[in-house]
Amino acid sequence: MTIDEIRDNFALLDDWDDRYRYVIELGRTLAPMPESEHSAANKVQGCASQVWLSKQIDRSGSGEPVLKYLGDSDAHIVRGLIAILLTLHSGRTPQQILATDAIALFDEFGFREHLTPQRSNGLRSMVERIRCDAREALATAS
Repeated sequence: MTIDEIRDNFALLDDWDDRYRYVIELGRTLAPMPESEHSAANKVQGCASQVWLSKQIDRSGSGEPVLKYLGDSDAHIVRGLIAILLTLHSGRTPQQILATDAIALFDEFGFREHLTPQRSNGLRSMVERIRCDAREALATAS
C-alpha cells in the first residue's frame, strides 16, 4: 500500500469512527515484530502506549543508505499510526525521510483534532525518532 492509497481511502471516509476503524485495520497489516526486537533500545520514549521501532539500514543498493523499519505497539490505534508512518518512511533514504513532513500529512488527515494530546505527543516522538535515525545515517554515510 502507498501513502496515496491511504490518503484516497481516508478521503472516502467522512465519519471519524470509520476513520479510526480504518487506522486499526492498517495496524493489522504491520509485519510482525520479533519479540527480541521489543527491546529498550527500540522503545520510543514519549509515548503513552508501548511503542517500538526497529531500524535496519540497507546499504546494498546504490551505496546510499536505505532505512527499513518494523514497528509495534500495544495499542490498536497506535499500531495504525505506525503503519501510516512506516508506509511514508520505511524503505526510503535519509534525504527522502528528512524532506518529508510527516506531521503535516497527519494534520492533512485530520489527526490533530482527533488524537488525544498524549497520542499526538507520541506521534511526534515516533516521527522525531525516525528523523534522528535519518540524520545519524547521513552522518555515518559521509
